Amino acid sequence: MQQLNLPTYQTKVKKIGSEVKIFDILRRKYVALTPEEWVRQHFVHFLIDYKGYSATLMANEVEVSLNGANKRCDSVLYSKGLVPRMIMEYKRPDVKITQKVFDQICRYNMVLRVEYLIVSNGIDHYCCKMDYEKQEYVFLGDIPRYEEL
Repeated sequence: MQQLNLPTYQTKVKKIGSEVKIFDILRRKYVALTPEEWVRQHFVHFLIDYKGYSATLMANEVEVSLNGANKRCDSVLYSKGLVPRMIMEYKRPDVKITQKVFDQICRYNMVLRVEYLIVSNGIDHYCCKMDYEKQEYVFLGDIPRYEEL
């Protein structure tokens, strides 16, 4: 897999039949190793190991119902009261982060109404804080540590 702009961690990868799988610490199971999953796993470990986020307050592949269609947020961070606080959207490293990607995560946020949105392709990472009063989002210079949220 491609080198990312994220710290490495001790991955757990295994081959099951003809498929290569990686262990997902949040779902507690092996999942298909795709380029997007490679980014997700590295980003989740980065948040836990370097930014102080709790694995028990995060979930992967969170389903939301949007205009009658079921969609999945790549990752969601919850408060201790289990209120969604942050949505993370991941793309393969070769996918550019564009307005279209932000539009996708903003649609998910119409349902969850979180405080923070993060988009990453493993190379470039963007984090913004929602300002519901002004109906806009403000880009942050860095991804905040958990205690700064």
